[in-house]
Amino acid sequence: MPTSRSYGDACGIARALDVVGERWALLVVRELLLGPERFSDLRRALSGASSNLVADRLRELEGRGVLRRRRLAAPAGSWVYELTDWGRELEPIVLALGGWGIRVPLPPEPTTLGATSVLLFLRASARPDPAAPATTYRLELDDRVWTIRSASGRIDIRPGEPAAADASLRTDPRTLNALLGDPATLDAFVSDGSVVTAGDPAALRRLLWAVASPFPAG
Repeated sequence: MPTSRSYGDACGIARALDVVGERWALLVVRELLLGPERFSDLRRALSGASSNLVADRLRELEGRGVLRRRRLAAPAGSWVYELTDWGRELEPIVLALGGWGIRVPLPPEPTTLGATSVLLFLRASARPDPAAPATTYRLELDDRVWTIRSASGRIDIRPGEPAAADASLRTDPRTLNALLGDPATLDAFVSDGSVVTAGDPAALRRLLWAVASPFPAG
């Protein structure tokens, strides 16, 4: 059941935790930072939480005004959850918390690593050459498709199919995370089938190397 517990503390920090301090709440926010998501997508991303628990957190956050639920236009017609303007103000807080948490030891295996986590790292860490041509990528991770747009030295990432793509890459989040850590392994991953690519290979390398070093050549 949704909770209405409060710290009963007038401090702004405590009042913020009254809204987003419940278990899984900030991870729901994390999953919505790149755009609207269906309940099934959220449930899959938060595999350690039960369906009822995810539903409770969604109802609480909606009731507090952090997110809203809306129906997509036809022909999709499905319901999605998205952050409100107030909810989106949590983005720098969540990202800063992630940077702080990098020094926390990893939990024992098995662990999960979702697409959103890797893509948030890509968006935050990539430094594309501002002089490079605008490029659109199709990225498929665990049967979900994302559109990545690189232009004017910035990276934009949104869920869904691009209208057209200069290059595409299909893999899983862990392999993409490893690839971003060492782009030189791309050929090896392609050879063993862990990564499938199409389109302009130079464009793909520009994207991957934009994380490893700023303004890469070739």
